[in-house]
Amino acid sequence: MAQTRSGAECQSPAVKGKRRCRMHGGTNLGPPKGNRNAWKHGGRSAKAEDVARYLKAIARLVRDDLS
Repeated sequence: MAQTRSGAECQSPAVKGKRRCRMHGGTNLGPPKGNRNAWKHGGRSAKAEDVARYLKAIARLVRDDLS
């Protein structure tokens, strides 16, 4: 469990359905889905991943065709 500066256990109640209090990680679910504030360059976006997967499949077909 979390400890205070004095070494005692944290006395805050746990968040409903969780094991920790809100100050020690009970409510943090990460950024909301589609959070544009966290967007950097899009290199790992779902669309970019789909394109990379598609190109990899085509390359595999071409490579197998030449063999």
